[in-house]
Amino acid sequence: MLLPHLAAVVIDGIVRVAGAVEVWARPRAGGATCPECGKRSQRVHSRYERRLADAAIGGQPVRIRLRVRRFRCAETGCARATFAEQVDGLTTRYGRRSQLLDTMLATIGLALAGRAGARLADRLGLGTSRDTLLRLVRALPDRAVGVVPALGVDDFALRRGHVYGTVIIDIDTHRPIEVLADRTADTLADWLREHPGVEVVCRDRAGAYAEAVRSGAPGAIQVADRWHLWHNLAQAVEKTVARRRVELHGPPPDPSDTVIEVPPVPIARPSPPEKPLTVRTRERHAAVQEQLAAGASISAIGRALSLNRRTVRRFARTADVEQLLGKAGSRGSLLDPFKPYLHERFNAGHTDAAALTEQIKALGYRGSDKTVRRYLQPFRETRTAPPAVPIPPTLRQVTGWLTRHPDSLDEDERMQLTQILARSPELAATHRHVHDFAEIMTNRNGHRLPAWMREVDQHGEPALRSFVTGLRSDLDAVTNGLTLPYSSGPVEGAVNRIKMIKRQMFGRANFDLLRKRVVLLDT
Repeated sequence: MLLPHLAAVVIDGIVRVAGAVEVWARPRAGGATCPECGKRSQRVHSRYERRLADAAIGGQPVRIRLRVRRFRCAETGCARATFAEQVDGLTTRYGRRSQLLDTMLATIGLALAGRAGARLADRLGLGTSRDTLLRLVRALPDRAVGVVPALGVDDFALRRGHVYGTVIIDIDTHRPIEVLADRTADTLADWLREHPGVEVVCRDRAGAYAEAVRSGAPGAIQVADRWHLWHNLAQAVEKTVARRRVELHGPPPDPSDTVIEVPPVPIARPSPPEKPLTVRTRERHAAVQEQLAAGASISAIGRALSLNRRTVRRFARTADVEQLLGKAGSRGSLLDPFKPYLHERFNAGHTDAAALTEQIKALGYRGSDKTVRRYLQPFRETRTAPPAVPIPPTLRQVTGWLTRHPDSLDEDERMQLTQILARSPELAATHRHVHDFAEIMTNRNGHRLPAWMREVDQHGEPALRSFVTGLRSDLDAVTNGLTLPYSSGPVEGAVNRIKMIKRQMFGRANFDLLRKRVVLLDT
């Protein structure tokens, strides 16, 4: 006996032919069962030879030459007069591969899909084509779902921005159990009705999934994902920081700290003009607000100003243009980190812009010498450069300092955050609100959420109050998410895994193959 799956046959001989191993075998003595009527028969009608490809041995392809029998059915009234015997664990009807080889190739196809799977199979001595692998994957039966008490649902992109699907996860086992072809409420609700017994559904804050659970599993507890809650809070904090971006700048440097001699008759220079992006943002905001006050609709304003509806809606919802400029005006220059060095070298008498550009390129500068020349041009009138203004932290940096755990900040970050909070009482209050929400989320104190929302309503910034309004629209699920131990973490992991599977298939496979690989591929 070579392999366990050949235990049901008698080996008559093994030969090596043209780089392959041929196994001559025949089934053991005994009758066979008719596949039509189920009655066992001992009457042999004839014999013939089947050739099966089998798992390789030592990298050598294996072919089984199996001499099987055809039996006469013992049941007089059976519609099948004769039938061929099948060897359990080895053959299937019309199959030209052993069941072991089919299982191995299907497993390779699940893991690697077509092209890569065919290359691996060839290296293992299991030569096959990519199309065969995909056919085997598509032919695999689905797992039985059964009763799943806790589910996780989330959407993923089949074609980003156009076509989306839904993945359903067993929260307890972290195993995907179904993939739906869209992310509509009706599709998910129908699936939930077909699979009763769901007690908990973890989801993001999408309204379609909330509606689907209410319709398809009205008795299930909905749990909003904590990561999405924290992400929404971080977005509100970033808007607050953008609104207070002026307060991120530290006090200007003290001229008495420098040793630069001031010329007796300083030449007054006009303040630098606003950036084109800032000017354009102000003009568009003013135009949108003017037409909005006149009663024009969002679509009409977009057509009149040749703007996208999303842009018009953003300008219409933001009464203070400075909040928009928080992002539009926060783009730094590639030259910012090197300005102190340029000031020092310029005051030391090195005024050649080309030479200074080469020096800062050695320090990591990636811009052009024209940028350096334009920056130094105002200093040539007085032949001195003023003290370099400290570069304020970016909006993203400050948002990260406000939303990260205090222990993860280094000493410099902690010092800068302390200075910013001292200059801005509003950001200090925002920092307290974020800290309190983090304690509620970390300690699962969902009962404290109403008091926190009332505090934000009274003393919070507009962006935080908008965040609280969103929480109230889905308050039960949010409270459950801040109280119960369930999380959508396994769902997010499954979505990342789907992205990996999609990259393997290069977008060439249909939805049915993607579904098979997501549901059946063991992690």
